[in-house]
Amino acid sequence: MSEHRRKPPQPQGGGRAAARRGQSGSSPGRRAAPRGATGSPSDSYGSDSYDSGGEERQYGGRAEARRAAQRSTGGGRRRGAEPTRGGRRAVPGGPNGPGRGRGRAAAVPDKKRLIDYPRAGKYGWQRWMPSWKLVSGLCIGFFGSLVAVAGIGYAMVGVPNEENAAALSQNNVYYWADGTQMVAAGSGQNRQNVTIDRIPKAMQWAVISAENKTFYQDRGVDPMGIARALANMARGGNTQGGSTITQQFVKNTYLSQEQSLTRKFKEMFISIKVGTKVSKPVILQGYLNTSYYGRGAYGIQAAAQAYYGKEAKDLKPSECAFLAALLKGPTYYDPAGNESIDRLATKDKNLERSKDRWGWILEQMHNDKRITDAEYQEAIKKYPMPQDRKASKGMSGQIGYLVDTAKKYVLNHSNISEKQFDLGGYQIKTTFKKANVEALAKAVKKVEKEKLDPKNRERDKHVQFGAASVKPKDGAIVALYGGAGYENGHFNNNADTSGVPVGSTWKPFVLAAAMEHGTYRSDGPLSPLSKYNGNDHLKVKNNDGTYVLKKDNTPFFQENESDYPWGYISLRKAMEQSVNTPFVQLGMDVGMKNVADLAEKSGILNSSFAGLNASFALGTSTPSAIRMADAYATFAASGKQAAPYSVTSVKFNGQEIDGFDKPRITQAMPENVANNVTDTLENVIQNGTGKKALSLGRTAAGKTGTTDENKSAWFVGYTQQLSTSVAMFREDPKSAKLLSMNGTAGEKSIHGGDVPTQVWTEYMKAALKGETDLGFPEAEKIGVIQDEAGAPSPKPTPSVEPSETVTESPSPTPTESTTPSPTPSNTCGFFGCENDGGTENGGSTGNGGTDGGASTEPTPTDTNLDGGGNSRGNGNGGIFGGPEG
Repeated sequence: MSEHRRKPPQPQGGGRAAARRGQSGSSPGRRAAPRGATGSPSDSYGSDSYDSGGEERQYGGRAEARRAAQRSTGGGRRRGAEPTRGGRRAVPGGPNGPGRGRGRAAAVPDKKRLIDYPRAGKYGWQRWMPSWKLVSGLCIGFFGSLVAVAGIGYAMVGVPNEENAAALSQNNVYYWADGTQMVAAGSGQNRQNVTIDRIPKAMQWAVISAENKTFYQDRGVDPMGIARALANMARGGNTQGGSTITQQFVKNTYLSQEQSLTRKFKEMFISIKVGTKVSKPVILQGYLNTSYYGRGAYGIQAAAQAYYGKEAKDLKPSECAFLAALLKGPTYYDPAGNESIDRLATKDKNLERSKDRWGWILEQMHNDKRITDAEYQEAIKKYPMPQDRKASKGMSGQIGYLVDTAKKYVLNHSNISEKQFDLGGYQIKTTFKKANVEALAKAVKKVEKEKLDPKNRERDKHVQFGAASVKPKDGAIVALYGGAGYENGHFNNNADTSGVPVGSTWKPFVLAAAMEHGTYRSDGPLSPLSKYNGNDHLKVKNNDGTYVLKKDNTPFFQENESDYPWGYISLRKAMEQSVNTPFVQLGMDVGMKNVADLAEKSGILNSSFAGLNASFALGTSTPSAIRMADAYATFAASGKQAAPYSVTSVKFNGQEIDGFDKPRITQAMPENVANNVTDTLENVIQNGTGKKALSLGRTAAGKTGTTDENKSAWFVGYTQQLSTSVAMFREDPKSAKLLSMNGTAGEKSIHGGDVPTQVWTEYMKAALKGETDLGFPEAEKIGVIQDEAGAPSPKPTPSVEPSETVTESPSPTPTESTTPSPTPSNTCGFFGCENDGGTENGGSTGNGGTDGGASTEPTPTDTNLDGGGNSRGNGNGGIFGGPEG
């Protein structure tokens, strides 16, 4: 067959063009629709556009072709029609559409959907781009739903007829450990409503200028404020900062103090109704009468009495601005401070915050034209310092400090806010034993009466005591002594305070770290019989052999309490006589970071640590008496540590609140390390600086401590049943700075082995009366004897086998001097007996052997102390401060 088709004859009636227009759009090689598929009469004659010879079929005329094309377009859809070339369906009107070919399957449009998404008839990214109709429809639907929900909420929520019971303050009831009632404390009757005409205009405008400038114009809610509050809540924060005065009044009066979405919406709807039904003066009056101002004072009348001892109507503009500042948060804006709640709420910081906000509020009042220029100048002239706190009913003696400690524990172990707690209704069972508390207070008073005469001796004035007693293996605080009492104007809890360095009572942590970790030179734990240079005025070395430098790059010299030449003495002997130089060098060799870690595991809060320089080993840190008693309880319990606690259960209106189980017990250090520390501290009482504790008449261990310039003195000691710490210090009542106790009690200097040990012994006699003397677990030998670098080689001596009874029983009434003699003596223990006296050159006599004291030299730099140059800053040492909160 020829490559070129034979030219077909011209069709009759219309020519080739008409014929082409009447044909289907099929190209050569494609099949046309079967005969009859189009429903056209001509289909009965048609087959393919080209026959086997390639000839086209002919149509009648042009009109017939046009009618055939029209009939083809309107024809029914053929089931199973084959797709066009490339697999695409024919599109009406397109190149392959039914208008071009006869018998082609007609395209059927997609069925219409209610929401056209993904969009039909669109391709690529346009298919996923919503139309403006869809977007606008969704927006209208969303906002319509909000309006509907708001309308329903507004209709369903009504203003309560009565004030919420929470707005009526109640007492909290505290119980002793045996379940008997200790005290009913709290706001109780410390609330008295006053009418708006008895509240000074200055007080009204101070609150409006500071809290809600649009109070008299708004509808009771601040939409933007609510949005901010909800955003805060979504981020895990609280909803504060989004409330108008009306909303705060509603929350104080009708609702609970919980921070929840439900409560926030309820507050909003009630506030809208209150804003439309209650007059603004009545709302403001209610807000001022239900707000919390601190010191247990609810309402402006109680606040005026608590801070200025006057009626609310007599408040001056300057005083009004001060009280308005308290609404920001009395814990942080009361100049009296509130460290029992938060260690950041110190007197100095609170006073600074209060002054700043007080001045700002007065400025806002002036800018808002609420006070005249003359009134502003008069008010800003002097800060209205409030009066000191006063003891409320039942809070005298040690009760105030017990309540303070228990309250702090509750707030730090629950989601209860201070404001909510002070509304009352809580029943708190404590760990405090009434007999122990009374015995501790009696011991302090007895020794104070015997030793101190503040009327006739200037150095006996402003002397204070702090003490705490904790159960080993449990952590329960059974007693504490916080000070002279609220009734005497002493509101700071000395048992749970910070800022009093612990001195040489820190040395057992250094020894324990050495027995657990060893030194950079030893291959494993270090024996307490290892010898270090005990001479005075020694240069301290880093691990690389260089000397520790002060900030001026001169060598740091460590001092002892005296210049007695001890020579190289064992760590056991150095602990006995509280010699400083061996423990400073030992701390450097062990690594101060290891010492700090062990102290923290034992129960000391790291927020109370001083910088990790060379003096860190001598007790420059400031943990509380509670924390020191608890840490020594870890030694008493063979290394088992339990965090101190003061509350065993809390109920609110009779319903138990979760979160007050006993603390979990952990193993802070190896059992034998703790037992060896105990053995060493037993020797301190038997032969060393703690001899006055021998009159206890039972097995006990302890350590004395005195700080630089004799500003504080400590004794911390324990039996298996009880661990107790006693701190003594002088404090300037105006600046709160520590003062030297040189000359106190008529003594040249006060040491931990003097007055503090006497108080400890008096208390422990009463607290342990009738208890069995359990002794302590026997310590096994630990570590290797590795003397300090430079120590003389030991001379061969006859070996002495350990004996269970090598130490003679001490006399019930030993004869002793104020300062233990540092002369050579045999010290015996389970290791055997050793002669630690003298120096390498034969020794000499002199004063020494007190309980040490921190260095009087300038603080050395913090280099090379823990292998990485780490250091920690000063912090507060309260029992519940910091992460454990």
